[in-house]
Amino acid sequence: MKNFFYWLLKIYVKAALHLYFGRIEVHGLENVPKTGAVLFLPNHQKALIDVLLIVTDCHRKPYFLTRSDVFNKQVLRRFFAFLQMIPIYRMRDGRNQLKNNEAVFKKCTELFENEEAIVLFPEANHNLRRRVRNLSKGFTRIVFHSLKQSPSNEILMIPVGLNYLKSTGFPDKVAVYYGKPIVSSQLYDPHDVFTSVQNTKKQVKEQLKQLTTHIEDEPNYEAIIQIMEEKNVNFLNPMESNKFIKSSESKTKRESGKNSKPVIFKSVFQLCNVAALVPWRLWMKPKVWEPEFLSTLRFAYAMVVYPICYILFLSLFTAGFGFGVAIILVFFHVLFNWAYVKGGP
Repeated sequence: MKNFFYWLLKIYVKAALHLYFGRIEVHGLENVPKTGAVLFLPNHQKALIDVLLIVTDCHRKPYFLTRSDVFNKQVLRRFFAFLQMIPIYRMRDGRNQLKNNEAVFKKCTELFENEEAIVLFPEANHNLRRRVRNLSKGFTRIVFHSLKQSPSNEILMIPVGLNYLKSTGFPDKVAVYYGKPIVSSQLYDPHDVFTSVQNTKKQVKEQLKQLTTHIEDEPNYEAIIQIMEEKNVNFLNPMESNKFIKSSESKTKRESGKNSKPVIFKSVFQLCNVAALVPWRLWMKPKVWEPEFLSTLRFAYAMVVYPICYILFLSLFTAGFGFGVAIILVFFHVLFNWAYVKGGP
């Protein structure tokens, strides 16, 4: 029964993601084995929505490690366990809490022994900047701990590049790139763990820098991003965007006239969705504590609010015009919203 409800929730979330994003591209799924221990290692930009994009399309049923502070509320712990979330403790949670990671390492070892998949963000934090940040050694500790406990167990590490067209805007598009598997046992030397850690981090980072847009020149980051946006560089294609960054064009600013939706189209969308947009802008959006969470909370809000809105619309329209007309009105409302999302940005 638990698997059935998980499957049902996964189908709903996947459908909602495809309604929320104008386009979702998935590349490299052939690199993901359908059996065996796998550790997905994605870059991290947009909080929980990064996880949802992987969980719904990776052909596995992965567990995922997440910051422990979200488990502070007792009422949510069982739900998070149902979602196969595992808390990971960081220095900011308090030095005394770090000892709890030993139990986390043990749990991950058991999962890998059972040939399960795990999602872990090697950057250890999220940031909207289009660059791969320095990787934490946390993921290597988990992998090498597992190999030490079970030397015969093979763990494949798969870097994942998440590429969003917009940082925080809506509607948005996204492309997910699964990299080539990295065989952990080939990098692990129990007699030289330090070198093993450095080599593993290097290999994972090098793949991530190819699977997502990476702007190495941090002091000139804002200027380079502005040029890329003005020249309509396709952020959904990391090969194209990284090639542009290395070219001389990225140093030369030039207005190109960005394509955008007609103002009237956006105005009609806002008018047709005023019942959902007003509470979002006045109540929910001001509560977003970090810009990285904006897309996740917007998506979660839409998942909950729009089904309620459509039930209310159907009831009101049925009372005023009859059920047949109500169905038609709701259908065209859904169709218009779908066209708006799919047509841009």
